[in-house]
Amino acid sequence: MNRSVEAVAKEYIHKGEVREGFLNRVEGAIRCYDPCLSCSTHALGQMPLLVQIFDRDDRLVTELKRD
Repeated sequence: MNRSVEAVAKEYIHKGEVREGFLNRVEGAIRCYDPCLSCSTHALGQMPLLVQIFDRDDRLVTELKRD
């Protein structure tokens, strides 16, 4: 799961800018590991998410949240 989220981050975050659709792709990556097929396919876009992005020095750069 961590590698999937990392792959999404590498695709959607460049030079400190987070592209539109990032949270949806993170959710999709996480849902691939959901053992409940019903939840993983029918609840897309409804998962509350908090994503914190840190720089190399472990300083918080930005925080994205969906309730």
